[in-house]
Amino acid sequence: MFILNKTNSIANQFLAEIRSIEVQKDRLRFRRNLERLGEIMAYEVSKSLEFYSQEITTPLQTTDVQIFKEQPVLINVLRAAIPFYQGFLNFYDKADSGFVGAYRQESSFPGKEIEIGYFYQATPSLENKEIILIDPMLATGKSFVTSIQNLIRNGSPRKIHIVSIIGAPEGVGYIREKLDVPFEIWLCALDEKLNENFYIMPGLGDAGDLAFGNKL
Repeated sequence: MFILNKTNSIANQFLAEIRSIEVQKDRLRFRRNLERLGEIMAYEVSKSLEFYSQEITTPLQTTDVQIFKEQPVLINVLRAAIPFYQGFLNFYDKADSGFVGAYRQESSFPGKEIEIGYFYQATPSLENKEIILIDPMLATGKSFVTSIQNLIRNGSPRKIHIVSIIGAPEGVGYIREKLDVPFEIWLCALDEKLNENFYIMPGLGDAGDLAFGNKL
């Protein structure tokens, strides 16, 4: 598992801003920081993908460069992932994209197990592809597992890269327990725990609401 904030970098500034209740009041900046973190994580994930050597011609001579052997497929979990996903799309600008609608079904009873609603899926073929599954919050892990169980109906991926900004240990454990496909987990930060309502602590709140406004 890769955790970005284990090493000091400018990413920690963006993480601090998306957590701060003062900076969160600027919705545009919140979205932009999600996008920036998406770009940073896109760069980090790229180091694990396959490359090959290609000869190119400069104005002065030829030289060999390492380029992608194959573009990954980006999967955006609507709606909170949209700005985070845009950061990936900025870097993987030739990649195909897919979209899924997965969300937690809230309960009025504290501590009741979270159920996941799954209402939308549109993807290219995923057969033997490297998939980057993008959602900013990895809380219980259930939405990731539900999404992957549905996604593999469109082909068996070679590997799935699960990418979030903030994760909880409980969600990481759930994914490791439930998934039997090759995967890696990439996080900007691994937080302490889930609270009784299954929100990440200290977390940042509801990423979708902060980016786009409160939902009914």
